[in-house]
Amino acid sequence: MWWQDMLWGFWNGLTAWIVLIVHVFGGWEAHPLYNASRGGNWYDFGFLVGAGSPFLGALRARRSRR
Repeated sequence: MWWQDMLWGFWNGLTAWIVLIVHVFGGWEAHPLYNASRGGNWYDFGFLVGAGSPFLGALRARRSRR
């Protein structure tokens, strides 16, 4: 189902920053940053939205302080 792929992509994108930091220090080698077996248009869209969401939240918080 397309919505399952999108939700998995969103979740993996949201947690990608944590996994990336752990990978830099040599941990969690069994957990990939991007799930290539689920790769597709909806998964990719969800991944990009999830990975970009922390930055979008930081920009919104910065604008509201002005």
